[in-house]
Amino acid sequence: MISSIKHSPSSFSSTDFLPKKRSITRPQFSTLPIIKNVHNGFPNQSLSSEKPLHVASVENLAILKKTQQRKTECQAYEADRSRPLEINIELPDDEARLEAAKRIKIGIYFATWWALNVVFNIYNKKVLNAFPFPWLTSTLSLAAGSLMMLISWAMRIADAPKTDFEFWKTLFPVAVAHTIGHVAATVSMSKVAVSFTHIIKSGEPAFSVLVSRFLLGEAFPLPVYLSLLPIIGGCALSAMTELNFNITGFMGAMISNLAFVFRNIFSKKGMKGNSVSGMNYYACLSMLSLLILTPFAIAVEGPQLWAVGWQKAVSQIGPNFVWWVVAQSVFYHLYNQVSYMSLDQISPLTFSIGNTMKRISVIVSSIIIFHTPVQPVNALGAAIAILGTFLYSQAKQ
Repeated sequence: MISSIKHSPSSFSSTDFLPKKRSITRPQFSTLPIIKNVHNGFPNQSLSSEKPLHVASVENLAILKKTQQRKTECQAYEADRSRPLEINIELPDDEARLEAAKRIKIGIYFATWWALNVVFNIYNKKVLNAFPFPWLTSTLSLAAGSLMMLISWAMRIADAPKTDFEFWKTLFPVAVAHTIGHVAATVSMSKVAVSFTHIIKSGEPAFSVLVSRFLLGEAFPLPVYLSLLPIIGGCALSAMTELNFNITGFMGAMISNLAFVFRNIFSKKGMKGNSVSGMNYYACLSMLSLLILTPFAIAVEGPQLWAVGWQKAVSQIGPNFVWWVVAQSVFYHLYNQVSYMSLDQISPLTFSIGNTMKRISVIVSSIIIFHTPVQPVNALGAAIAILGTFLYSQAKQ
C-alpha cells in the first residue's frame, strides 16, 4: 500500500534515516523501524503500520527559517514478506528488446520461407516442362536434402539428433504420408500450371476439418465450418474456369491435400515429448521418405525412360538443365527445413497465416514468370479460396 506521510516533531527525527550532513545529494533507500499502530489509522496520525516501512522517494527537503526544523515528505510502503520487493528503479527493458528481436527473427524466417518456396516452384516447373518425370524429380529432391543433412552432421555444422527405434517407428507413417503428398503435388505441377496447383492446395483446411471430424471424432465451432464454404467454392470456381484444366493435375493436387493432412496429424502425435529439433526432424523425415519412394519411382518410370528423357532435355536446354535440377532439389529441402524451423518459434495459427501468404506469393510470381493466362473469374475464385483459408485460420483459434 502506497501512502504519503509527513514527519512531525512528535513522531521521529529525520536523522533516523538521513545523514547528519545538511547537504543531501541523493535519496537513499533505507528501512524504517517498526512502529506499532496506536490508533485506527486516522489522518492525524503520522504512521499507521505494524510492518517495516521502506522509503521509496524523498521530495521537497527544506529547512524552515523560523523553527529551524526539517520538513520531509516521503513516499513509503508497507513491507510484505509474502511478495517480492518492488522498487521503482528504471532499468533497460530487456523483455521488450527480446520480444522485438523475436519478431525480427520470425519475420526473417517468413521472408526466407516464402522466397525459397517461390524459387523452388519456378525451377521445379522448368525441370518438369523439359523432363516430365515427376517420380524421379521427387526422388532427387529428397536425396539432395538427405545428403545435405548427412554432410552437416558429419562436419558438425549441425548437431546430429539422438534417435532410437521408437522414434523411427512413430516417424514411419509420417514419412508415408509425406511421400504420397510430395509425389502427388509434383505430378500435379507436371500436368497443370503452378498457380492452379496451389489454388487447389489452398483447400487443404477443408480436408483437415473433414478428416478430423469423421475419422477422429473432433468437433469444431460453427465459424470453422462456415469458413470452409469460401474455400470449397473458390477452388471449384477456379477449377471450372481454368483454361488448361487437366484431370490428372487436379487429382494430384487433391491427393496431395489429403496426404499432407494425415502427415500433420501423425506429426502431432509423433512430436509429442520429442526432443528432436524441427530441422533434424525434417531431415530424418526426408531420409525415411527417400527409402520409401526410391523403389516405387524405379517401378513406375524406370532408368531406361530416365536416360532417354535426360538426353533429350540436355540437348534442348543445354547445361543449364543440370543447374535447374540441382536448384529445385536443394531449394525444396531448404524451404521445407525453414518451415519446420519456424514451427519451433511460432504458434500453429501464425504458421497457418504464413502458409496462406506463401501461396499468394507463389501464385502471383508463377503467373508473372510463366505468363500464365488467367481469366478474371479464375482470379476471383483463387482470391475467394485464399480468403477462406485466412478466415479458417482465424476461426480455428
